[in-house]
Amino acid sequence: WVISVMLPPMAIFFPLFTLLEDFGYLPRVAFNLDSMFKKAGAHGKQALTMCMGFGCNAAGVVSTRIIDSPRERLIAIITNNFSLCNGRWPTQILVATIFIGALAPPHLGGVVSAAAVVSIALLGVLMMFLSSWILSRTVLRGEAASFSLELPPYRPPRLLQTLYTSIIDRTLIVLWRAVVFAIPAGAVIWLISNVTIGGGSVAEYSVQWLEPLGLLLGLNGVILLAYVVAIPANEIVIPTILMMTVLVTPELADQGAGAGVMFEEDSLVTTGALLHAGGWTLLTAVNLMLFSLLHNPCSTTIYTIYKETRSIKWTALATTLPVFMGVIVCFLVAQIWRLAAV
Repeated sequence: WVISVMLPPMAIFFPLFTLLEDFGYLPRVAFNLDSMFKKAGAHGKQALTMCMGFGCNAAGVVSTRIIDSPRERLIAIITNNFSLCNGRWPTQILVATIFIGALAPPHLGGVVSAAAVVSIALLGVLMMFLSSWILSRTVLRGEAASFSLELPPYRPPRLLQTLYTSIIDRTLIVLWRAVVFAIPAGAVIWLISNVTIGGGSVAEYSVQWLEPLGLLLGLNGVILLAYVVAIPANEIVIPTILMMTVLVTPELADQGAGAGVMFEEDSLVTTGALLHAGGWTLLTAVNLMLFSLLHNPCSTTIYTIYKETRSIKWTALATTLPVFMGVIVCFLVAQIWRLAAV
């Protein structure tokens, strides 16, 4: 499942990104955006690491090596998770199509869904600027580094080198790390769904325990548990949510592929009906899209952050900062939504 979700977008994104790099276009982008990033206490080259994060946050963290200033590099590492990586795009697209696109006339549904997903991605960019500004004025104070750059000439692409760099050095290495971390997650999901205590599975008890917090955030216990067990790979969030929803909803007992077995419905209508039966509302969908953007990095990215910083402190900050912001944003949206509904 992880390979089938990650490989297609990565196989498209990384070659195109490497191609722009080879053209000599990306250094010009960083140079032109430096003044904007400097106002947020960041470096212009962070624009490139942020763009790389849209492919994979782990690759985005590695790409921060291009930033010479240790302080500004740390800011880029800590905030890279606000770039919506390809593992989170499927969740955004599916939820936006089922719940938000359905509100529009049929001929506009696709446009409305796409606008909702793009809005979430742009919100991530705003959160990155906000977090960079806060970090540069608190725990990472310091003088902004000057950005002097000898712009390389525009040049024709070297296709073979581009393919090698993008597929071997980026796509396959990141994919391998994700698979290695995702395998234990599959085992954990199966175990908590099949190990029973007093007539109920560990997963069912966990969902019940997390339900009050989930409802407070405009989500539910199934979603929170799915994000806990899906830390190794964001790609398994939706299959885990579907499997857990079937597990804890009695009227859906005949659905799915069995306890602990992740599955995906071929029809959006069927998937939507399953989620509605699990108690989902428009608020649940909106806050899931927000929480998908604002939550902890996957374990591959966390491991990469530690490798790059060699610091438990900075790794912990990079892991907890998005969760903290996600909890605050989801809580505020849920309370305002409910007050407006009254």
